[in-house]
Amino acid sequence: MLEVTKDTFEAEVKNAEGPVLVDFFGDGCVPCAALMPHVHAFAEKYAGKGLKFCCLNTTKARRLAISLKIMGLPVIAIFKDGEIIESLVKEDATPENVEALIQKYIA
Repeated sequence: MLEVTKDTFEAEVKNAEGPVLVDFFGDGCVPCAALMPHVHAFAEKYAGKGLKFCCLNTTKARRLAISLKIMGLPVIAIFKDGEIIESLVKEDATPENVEALIQKYIA
């Protein structure tokens, strides 16, 4: 799982070939911390299947998060061609829903 920053986000996510899953989390976000081990496990489980896995700490990239309209956490978003095409927000970001989302975009 690649941790991106506001400086690497464009190159790693927006300019990526194919779909990219981004786990948006924040310092002190309890639901984010609870979800993160599941997302990391999915990143390992589905490695090499055509979906890139990244995470972004929005505490260190507030302007970027706001520009992407990430207003609540956690958010699991799928990017394709530089745009968010699907996302799970707050209560919808359960391990089961995240895995179902991943399965829609893997090769």
